[in-house]
Amino acid sequence: APAPASAATPVRGQQLLPGVVYSRQVEFTSHGPVVMHVITAPKPTGLYALKPILSNNAILGRERVTSMQRRVSTEATVAGVNGDLFDWSTGRPTGGLIRGGILDRGPADFRSTIGIDTDGVLHVDRVKLAGSWQGSGQRRILGVNEPPRANRTTLYTSAWGPRTPAEDGGAQAILQPFPPAAPNTPLTSTVVSYVTGGNQPIPPGGAVLVSRGNQANFLATEAPLGGK
Repeated sequence: APAPASAATPVRGQQLLPGVVYSRQVEFTSHGPVVMHVITAPKPTGLYALKPILSNNAILGRERVTSMQRRVSTEATVAGVNGDLFDWSTGRPTGGLIRGGILDRGPADFRSTIGIDTDGVLHVDRVKLAGSWQGSGQRRILGVNEPPRANRTTLYTSAWGPRTPAEDGGAQAILQPFPPAAPNTPLTSTVVSYVTGGNQPIPPGGAVLVSRGNQANFLATEAPLGGK
């Protein structure tokens, strides 16, 4: 007889580490059986951690989970899982991403973000990025490591990849040095040069501020060469 739509059949767990158990479960649904791989572990504090990593260590690009696991296997005993939906053509995560307290990618509108606080407590919340940049004028809206958007200013850090997106026009300010992010703290940097067009190298320890359309004049005027 067919199994009920909600039935789940657990398989005996395999202990991987003290307190860490892997199990394979099968859930029988109206669309057919679904296999679930489950790891149960202690709260991620002390010896245990739950951390995000990026494919190829950058926003752009794709990499198999097994390859990512091997890359970090010298640092810890690792179990890996796909942590976010991503753009198939570029590998870009679609949701928010913070690594080591530094914002790599802003959260997606109308989607929840998952995170672990310093006490190892899980949070699933709707959060928004309220980024801004300011030279000699008023504060203006800022995005972080995102695809080009018309009349928008975006900050590109080394987490994006080696170069800014390929695009025409706009104003591109090279910032160096660019400090690591800290909560509720303005990040002050110096404009060391201006370049034309996209596909610009992102300097190590620096960043690139790109303004497009009607925002380009504001950047060039309010953050001149040598300005903060």
